[in-house]
Amino acid sequence: MKIYFVVNNPQSWPLDIPGVEVVSAKSYLTNSEYSSQRNAKVFNLCRSYRYQTIGYYVSLLAAARGHKPLPSVQTIQDLKSPTITRFVSSELDDLIQTSLQHIQSNKFTLNIYFGYNVAKCHDRLSLRLFQQFQAPLLLAQFVKNDHKWQLQNISPIIPSEIPPDHHDFVVHTAKEYLTKKRGNLKKKTSLGYDLAILYNPDDPTRPSNDKAIQKFLKAAEAVGFEAELISKEDYSSLAEFDALFIRETTSVNHHTYRFARRALAEGLVVIDDPESILKCSNKVYLAEVLERHRISHPKTIIVHNDNMEQIAKTLGFPCVLKQPDGSFSNGVIRVENEAQLEMVAPELLEKSDLLIAQEFIPTTYDWRVAIFDQKPLYVCKYFMARKHWQIYERSAAGKTYSGKHLTLPVSMAPKKVIRTALRAANLIGNGLYGVDIKETEKECYVIEINDNPSIDAGVEDHVLQDELYHKIMNGLLDRVESRKNGSQARGKF
Repeated sequence: MKIYFVVNNPQSWPLDIPGVEVVSAKSYLTNSEYSSQRNAKVFNLCRSYRYQTIGYYVSLLAAARGHKPLPSVQTIQDLKSPTITRFVSSELDDLIQTSLQHIQSNKFTLNIYFGYNVAKCHDRLSLRLFQQFQAPLLLAQFVKNDHKWQLQNISPIIPSEIPPDHHDFVVHTAKEYLTKKRGNLKKKTSLGYDLAILYNPDDPTRPSNDKAIQKFLKAAEAVGFEAELISKEDYSSLAEFDALFIRETTSVNHHTYRFARRALAEGLVVIDDPESILKCSNKVYLAEVLERHRISHPKTIIVHNDNMEQIAKTLGFPCVLKQPDGSFSNGVIRVENEAQLEMVAPELLEKSDLLIAQEFIPTTYDWRVAIFDQKPLYVCKYFMARKHWQIYERSAAGKTYSGKHLTLPVSMAPKKVIRTALRAANLIGNGLYGVDIKETEKECYVIEINDNPSIDAGVEDHVLQDELYHKIMNGLLDRVESRKNGSQARGKF
């Protein structure tokens, strides 16, 4: 893969970095040699990234050409946003205070070269800022107010302003960045497309177990991907991939959502996409959209401080209270009577201005229909935990117990269950969803639409075995090829 360092004036570029071609911004934008190049990494080192400047257009056209620019246009926008700067400062607060605790003045400037600073004590802070703002050369400015450090501004470093005594260090970090394997990740090859699988083996509610992840990796390589496991520490590497497959429990206020947003902005195919995460992770949204489209669901009230009296009148007892963003049975409480309601509801309303209250529909199991690319993928029956009303039961000691499961061929599931699941999932998008349904003698009720359904080896793959993983990887590859080629995707499974 070609590596270009694009600068305003190559004559004033102060560094000699082997393996890269230093190109003027004007040449990169106008010379057909660069526009026709199929695979390239473009390090945009122009003096300014302001809107519609030549530096802005370098990153914009690099993305249009299918090259991989650093920084991307989204990063350029982030660098200009005080809101993003404040958010990052808050998120990295503990690290900022620790890293800068020995600085005596009330102002401090941190030069970041490909994720590193000349002072090793600032390496962790430098790397985290580089992961948030993916630009080769960064200048982070901090101020201390009331004995507390804050990130005030972050901007690109103009190459001609790199201190001469930093030149050797910058060359060293650039060479390392261009050749490193991103921690323990394997070195990428030039064959096929590159897939990142975001996974945290320590996540107790992870949607896939370790064996399933290995099956995903094997299936990805079988269909033509170069697949790598990444963690939340690999945020800065997203632009190097063609697709992102998230196998962590997703949430809006979480790194999984930021990964999805960043990947989509970088032009990657993403599952779960950020819109699906946003929609599926909020039960208030799901209740509204199911009601609007007349899809059967339990009788539901959107609860706030001024209408709690409606719960008993409309739903009766027992009923179920749900936090809007709860998952894996967390934040879901069965309320037996008015006294318990008066105790529980105010506690939940302290965390969210709105809650969901639903009628209680007792069943011995829930259906889970997985939908991918608007087609049913697998069907499971999840039985309630022993002597419990939910699939998962959490003890006071923090242990989790679950009921039995039974995976069926899609053809053996009731047609009404499949139809209901498809109608519900299609309201969200064409990603990978798990629709939870309660079936009674009269009706199928949609309980939830999950953007990140469980796929564990030995459970959900019981019927399809390895074919399940191949179907998902083939679907991802179809999307990558369609996006890369600008044409219809090849035949679906």
